[in-house]
Amino acid sequence: MSMPIHQWAEDDRPREKFLSKGKFALTDAELLAILIGSGSKHESAVQLCQRILAQVDNNLCTLGRQSIKQLTDFKGIGEAKALSIAAALELGKRRRAAESLEIKKITSSNDVFRILQPLIGDLYYEEFWVLYLNNNNQILHKKQLSRGGINGTVIDVRMVFQPAFEYHATAIIVAHNHPSGKLKESQSDLTMTNALKQAGNLLQIKVLDHLIITERGYFSFQDEGIF
Repeated sequence: MSMPIHQWAEDDRPREKFLSKGKFALTDAELLAILIGSGSKHESAVQLCQRILAQVDNNLCTLGRQSIKQLTDFKGIGEAKALSIAAALELGKRRRAAESLEIKKITSSNDVFRILQPLIGDLYYEEFWVLYLNNNNQILHKKQLSRGGINGTVIDVRMVFQPAFEYHATAIIVAHNHPSGKLKESQSDLTMTNALKQAGNLLQIKVLDHLIITERGYFSFQDEGIF
């Protein structure tokens, strides 16, 4: 039987540690333990959260994709605790999305990643998005153009450029996610990118970059010299 948290040294208790040392001093398991409040007679809240994180390879993005049913499958996690975990991780995702709204002008591929990762980075299926820009690389509009399956999505080149005329865009940046987590372009990615570049040249709308986005990183065709 584990020692209850209230019997731990004060510096080792998550709430007290948060107050005395600050949020950055806590591990992910300790932060989750504050959320769920208590463990069981067999393990502390921290030990329970360590066990949960171990089952998702200590990946908070993977944990955030778990359903309430999947969370309650963990021994010691009831519906109320599962809801607390799911709600907190969703708030974190929305915070990242809100922060991305502050980016008004694209200055690097990382800006694109910061804007789109909260939207598509942890999806189980592929989505294709386009950012429509003016001459100063300011964002006029962003649009999801297609949603596919686990292994791919189909893009109509005409549908990519149609909104560019509506928003008077002079350049676009396209992006899609890889649910597999692999940051490597496929032959179909290369073919699609070339088709978009050729169409953009004819329409005098620059295709500035194509990004592949995952939950942890991105691959930029422009940065890699593929353009």
